[in-house]
Amino acid sequence: MSGHKPGHTRREVLILGAAALAPAGWARPARALPPAGGAIDSPYFAERVKSGALPRVAERLPNVPRVIEMAWRARLPGRHGGDIRMLMGDQRDLRMMTLYGYTRLIVYDDDLELVPDVLESFDVQEGRVFTLRLRAGHRWSDGSPFTTEDFRYWWEDVANNARLSPGGPPQALLPGGEPPRIEILSETEIRYSWTTPNPTFLPALADAQPTYLFMPSRYLKQFHERYADRRALKAKIAENRVRDWGALHERKSRMYRPENPDLPTLEPWRNTTPLPAEQFVFERNPYFHRIDENGRQLPYADRVTLTIGTSALVPAKTAAGESDLQARYLRFDNYTFLKDASKRMNIEVKLWKRAEGSYFALLPNLNAIDPVWRDLNRDLRYRRALSVAINREDVNKVIFFGLARVSGNTALPESPLYDARLAALWTQHDPALANRLLDEIGLTRRDDDGVRLLPDGRRLEFSIETAGENTEETDILDLVKQDFFAVGIKIYPRSTQRDVFRRRILAGQTVMSAWAGMDNALVTPDMEPDALAPTSPAQYQWPRWGQFFESNGREGERPALAEANGLVRLYQQWRISVTRQERRKIWQEMLAINADQLFTIGVINGTLQPIVTARDLRNVPNEGLYSFEPGAFLGRYMPDAFWFDRKTEAEG
Repeated sequence: MSGHKPGHTRREVLILGAAALAPAGWARPARALPPAGGAIDSPYFAERVKSGALPRVAERLPNVPRVIEMAWRARLPGRHGGDIRMLMGDQRDLRMMTLYGYTRLIVYDDDLELVPDVLESFDVQEGRVFTLRLRAGHRWSDGSPFTTEDFRYWWEDVANNARLSPGGPPQALLPGGEPPRIEILSETEIRYSWTTPNPTFLPALADAQPTYLFMPSRYLKQFHERYADRRALKAKIAENRVRDWGALHERKSRMYRPENPDLPTLEPWRNTTPLPAEQFVFERNPYFHRIDENGRQLPYADRVTLTIGTSALVPAKTAAGESDLQARYLRFDNYTFLKDASKRMNIEVKLWKRAEGSYFALLPNLNAIDPVWRDLNRDLRYRRALSVAINREDVNKVIFFGLARVSGNTALPESPLYDARLAALWTQHDPALANRLLDEIGLTRRDDDGVRLLPDGRRLEFSIETAGENTEETDILDLVKQDFFAVGIKIYPRSTQRDVFRRRILAGQTVMSAWAGMDNALVTPDMEPDALAPTSPAQYQWPRWGQFFESNGREGERPALAEANGLVRLYQQWRISVTRQERRKIWQEMLAINADQLFTIGVINGTLQPIVTARDLRNVPNEGLYSFEPGAFLGRYMPDAFWFDRKTEAEG
C-alpha cells in the first residue's frame, strides 16, 4: 500500500483502529463484536428473521462495524424500540433525515476532527493522494453489497455523464480544474489522487450536504441507458411520466432528499412512504453499520415519523406533546411558551447554542448600483462608524435576556481558530467615535431633524432589507434604528420575499441588508474558508465580486478593493495548501482582515436554540452546538443513539 512507502514529505493517517485516535471525541477505535453477547438485534425484526426474510443481525453487520461506546461519550447504553415523532413544515424537509442521520464516509467528531464512519479507515499522503477503505461485508438497506463498484458507477456513469451531470463532477474533485486519477484497488479499497494538493476533498465528504462519491449501483442501473433493457426502460419512463431516462434516473436517485422509498440507503432509517403524504414513516435500516459497546445494533429507535403541517403551528403542536424530538421551526422567542408547557406535558426543553458567526449582521452592499451609496459602503470609516454606533449590549439584554454574546462576525470560542481580540474588534458602543468618523468622511451637513446629508444633498437615509423570516430580526432592527438616528443616520427596515430579496441585492438595488453572519463559526484550519472571500453571488456584501469568482470572470465584477482581492489570493493559497499549519495561518489572516474591514457588521452571536424532547428520550445532550455546518444540526450528536426509557415485555 502506497501509504506505507518511505520518502513522502508528509503523511497523515487517520485509521479508526489506530490507538492514537482514542482521545479525539467519540469515534473510538473499531473492534470486533463483543465476544460474550455477540450482536443484539431489535425485536422489530424478529418475525422477519424467523421467517427467513432477513438474515440474523450478525450476518447483516459489516465484518468490522463501527462501535459507538456510549459510556465513553457520557451517554447511557440504550434499548431498542419506539417511534421518534417529529413535525415538519414541507415535504422537502425529508432531507432532515439525511442531516440527522449524519451517515457519511467520514464525519466530524466532538473535537471537530475528521474520523471514519462508513469508511473503516482512510489515508492521506502529501495532501493529494487519498486512499479510502470500506468495511468488508457492509450492505445497503436492501441487502445489496456496498463496494467500490458503487463508487465507479457514480464517477463514470453519473458524475461524468453529460445528461445526468451537465456541469460535470463536483468542484471538490476538481482542484484547479484537474479531475482525479481514480484507482479501484479492490472491492473495498479505492484511491483518489491529484498532481496538486486538494484540501477541500475530505471536508466535502463530511459536510452536512456532502459530496457523494457513490450511489447504489445495483438498483440504479435499471434506470440508466447504458445498462437497462431498452424496452423496459422506455416502459419505466412512460410509467413515471418523465421526459427521458435522465429525468427518471434523477428522480429515483436522490440520496440527500430521500423521496424514493425503493432507493437503498446507508442511513440509520429508510423512508417507506412515497410522495405525496402527510406523514412519512422511516423504518430502521436492518444493515446499519453502527453498534453500541454491548453489540446492540443502532439505531435504538425502530422508526421515525415526520408529520407535515403548517410550519407556523409547529411550536404550538410541540407544546401540546405532538413531537418527541423538535428543533426545526422553533425559535428562541418560543422558549418561554415551551418551558411553561413542559410543566404540564411530557416534554423537556433544552437550550443549545447556535453556531453562526453572527446570529444577526448588517451587510453593506459594496456592489450597490447607486455610485454615492456604493462609494460610502466601500469607505472603511463608514463601516466602522456603523459598527460602533450599535449598542450590542442593549440588543443582548432586550432581545436575548443577556444570554447571547456581543461579538463581531467571526469564529466562536468553541472553535480552535477563535481569537477574542477579533471578536471584540469595533464592537464597543461609542457614538462619539461614530460621529467623528462620519464627520471625517465629510458628512458634516445635517437637515433640520439631525439627519446627515450625502455629498449630493440627499439625506443619509436608506432601507435595510430583510427576508422577513423571524420577529427577532425586526426587533433588533428597531433598536439599531434608534442607535443610528443618534449619530445622524436614518434607516427603514423593509422585508421582502426571499427570492425578491436576493435578486435585489445581486442587481445592486439594495443598499444594505440584514442576514446571518458566517453559517459555520465552528471552523477548523481544514475547513474551506470560502465564506471569508468573494467566492459566491450568495454573499450579500459583495454579490457581483462573488459572481466574478464563481464564473471565472465571465459574469460579475472583479473586486475593486485591495483587501477583497487579498482575501481571494489567500483563499486560493488555502486551496493548494499541504499542511494544517499552512491552513491555520491562512485562516488567521483571513479572519483578521474580515474583523478589521467589517465587510459584514456582526451584532450578536451565541444565541440559543430550543431543543424539545420527550421527557423519557435519553442521550439527547442538555447542551450542544446547533448549526448546519459542521455536524448537520442534530446529526453530530447521533440521533440513532437516542432511546426511550420505557421497558417493554420483549426486553424485560
